[in-house]
Amino acid sequence: MPTQRTADEAEIRQQINKIAEGIRVKDLDALERIYATDVVSFDVEPPLQHVGVAAKMKNWANVFTFFKDVAYEIRDLDVTVGGDVAFAHCFARLSGTLGNGTATSGMWVRGTFCFRKIDGVWLIVHDQASVPFDVQSGKGVTDLQP
Repeated sequence: MPTQRTADEAEIRQQINKIAEGIRVKDLDALERIYATDVVSFDVEPPLQHVGVAAKMKNWANVFTFFKDVAYEIRDLDVTVGGDVAFAHCFARLSGTLGNGTATSGMWVRGTFCFRKIDGVWLIVHDQASVPFDVQSGKGVTDLQP
């Protein structure tokens, strides 16, 4: 018989899979349902933080304008659950065909998701996507593979 923690972990993994599927089909409404209204996002694009679900959806809408077809791959997902908070980390890659027809393999980022159980549903209250940087050059390193 599964424990509550096992059930919660499965639900969180399902929420993360919904992110990947929502991106693949460019469904902003589906994506919005995964985030808390007051989500704080540290994304790879400026500014330093995006506050609120509308700001997060604006980021995804921007992505969808650049890509004709888009894919989102997740590797090495690890989930830790405790009570009504949880966190997960993984590697993720956004790739696809740009609007001009150019195919791109994208780049791998390090992803972290912080969840809170709100009204019985696990929602993302914070996420962060990052790339390592070269200390000498001060530039992001975007060609690494997991």
